[in-house]
Amino acid sequence: MPPPVCSAGKAFLLSELSERELVQGCLDADRRCQELLYARYARRMYAVCLRYARHELEAQDLLQEGFIRVFDKLSGFRLQGSLEGWIRRIMVHTAINTYRKKSFQQERFGLEHLPEEPVESVALDQLGEQEVLKLVSALPDGYRAVFNLYAIDGYDHAEIAEMLGFGESTSRSQLAKARRMLQQRLNDITLPVHAGKTPH
Repeated sequence: MPPPVCSAGKAFLLSELSERELVQGCLDADRRCQELLYARYARRMYAVCLRYARHELEAQDLLQEGFIRVFDKLSGFRLQGSLEGWIRRIMVHTAINTYRKKSFQQERFGLEHLPEEPVESVALDQLGEQEVLKLVSALPDGYRAVFNLYAIDGYDHAEIAEMLGFGESTSRSQLAKARRMLQQRLNDITLPVHAGKTPH
């Protein structure tokens, strides 16, 4: 099989294409460059989509919609910062926009008004990647979205509030509740293990 050829007319291996060359090839509507861009980032972006999705089929839909937006907006990428980070932000916004169109409204307007109190960070580092993904994916939609945005993707409460269309206090409350739920489920996983080591 011949190596992929982008619009510059030179043969490249996937690992040899720079971000600039890959972006330019896509902007020139070179089908092979578009396929290369997808191949280079799809697996990592699917992992992002899985964190926000309710199930794998929804994650696949988010990935497809996200890459459609990536190619539509690619002319706006200024080669400042990493291409992967730029694509990741589009995937996150795609996921959030999807939830805003669905049942997310019902959940965030039915919040209990609990007093704010400190919540310890959830110690997820003791689990494997798949276990963490399973715990996070089991959170209610609103909790999962805020936890992903804040704890994993690095947005602050002001940014989350703007993205999701509610106040910063709601973002903090959702995060606290998500952490409590994760901590409880983490305890449910770890306590039986420790209990099994205790002689009867």
